[in-house]
Amino acid sequence: MRKQPVLPKFKVILEQMGENIKLARKRRNLTAVQVAERAGIARSTLYLIEKGDSSVAMGAYFNVLRVLSLQDDFLKLAADDVFGRKLQDLDLL
Repeated sequence: MRKQPVLPKFKVILEQMGENIKLARKRRNLTAVQVAERAGIARSTLYLIEKGDSSVAMGAYFNVLRVLSLQDDFLKLAADDVFGRKLQDLDLL
């Protein structure tokens, strides 16, 4: 599997997301092994998720969030598309 290139300034966002997932796991007093097993992924994949690695499939991220009862956070992705709405409004004029 090929690693997806991400610009350094945007890599910080993925790293923060991984850190947020790790903190959510720790707040629930779940071990990495428990979360990985419940999500149906390898422990090494969870490690990559918690590091914010861009090569991990989106489905794996979703399954980890599901285990942490944070699956609804996926619905927040691109939910408030301010720029897209401005473009759409310009097209309507």
